[in-house]
Amino acid sequence: MRVVIVTESFPPDVNGVAHCALQTARHLAARGHDPLVIAPAVAGAGAFDAPCPVVRVPSVPLPGYPQVRVALPSRRVAATIAAHRADLVHLASPFILGARGMTAATRLRLPAVAVYQTDLAGYARTYVGAGEAAAWRRLRAVHCAADLTLAPSSAAVRDLTEHGVPRVRLWRRGVDAVRFRPELRDVALRRRFAPNGELIVGYVGRLAPEKQVELLAGVSELPGVRVVIVGDGPSETALRGVLPRALFLGRTTGDELARVFASFDVFAHTGPFETFCQTVQEAMASGVPVIAPASGGPLDLVDHGRTGLLVTPQDADAVTQAVRDLAHAPALRAAFGAAGRATVEGRTWAAVGDQLIDHYGAVVGARTAVVA
Repeated sequence: MRVVIVTESFPPDVNGVAHCALQTARHLAARGHDPLVIAPAVAGAGAFDAPCPVVRVPSVPLPGYPQVRVALPSRRVAATIAAHRADLVHLASPFILGARGMTAATRLRLPAVAVYQTDLAGYARTYVGAGEAAAWRRLRAVHCAADLTLAPSSAAVRDLTEHGVPRVRLWRRGVDAVRFRPELRDVALRRRFAPNGELIVGYVGRLAPEKQVELLAGVSELPGVRVVIVGDGPSETALRGVLPRALFLGRTTGDELARVFASFDVFAHTGPFETFCQTVQEAMASGVPVIAPASGGPLDLVDHGRTGLLVTPQDADAVTQAVRDLAHAPALRAAFGAAGRATVEGRTWAAVGDQLIDHYGAVVGARTAVVA
């Protein structure tokens, strides 16, 4: 099958959309299909070893958040899809570039599968205090035009359905349980993070307003606790001021990130707008107990009282209390970590990739039946 993946982000970007698009391209190539990626141009993209051809379209940095690139209008999208002789167009978190991909697929009479990954309406509330309705109108227009929309969590399926998007199916994300594993727990790294033997509470993700990392301020002041922040973004300077006792590691990826994850005692996620939350799954694969808000994707991932604790969203006191509850319960932390690891071991990217290919086949088959 010849598939064009139109994605709003792709490596070397580090985020959930880019990672999922990369894993999709890798799996399609490994299964003998012929993928091609269309993504916004980014500095340094030429050095990335992609599993398939990548066509970059002109882009500009998002004002106030230069790490995010926004594609500019380009005829290259439709021309590339046509030149690849695509059987299907895959739209990864479609909004700007994905909307153009959807238009091109419609004109070329090609089936399209749209993958919902980003709560853009929630981001609109966070960044501008308005625009939620406008964001949903654009999202609804793109997803209604697609043959199928795939959502990563039960909460995302519900949100899409309630906003009038038809033909929505659940398609979760995979995790690399070989890379992320408990055995990578590193004594030397832990000594560097917590030289006095403190409980290490880690956060991994973008440092941006919607992630609400400032909710860890109370945790960072707990005696015997060290907060470790992994990631970068526009909120970093402000967060360093709010969390003066925290250790900021900056952007960390690959095997080094896996060592960091496994060396945490507790993983704390704070953002309430996650459609899935891949870092929660990576913490679970690393055998680390999780604290996360009881909203969005974490509701599917964290089994409260078995693999971690779900807390009231946007409630700093609730996060702090959850850390207190786990700080003096090493046996409970170990039980949560072991249960989390067992829960995600079968959620490989190969397994979810095969599910995606099945969805592709159903969509192409339905189109063929209509034409016939």
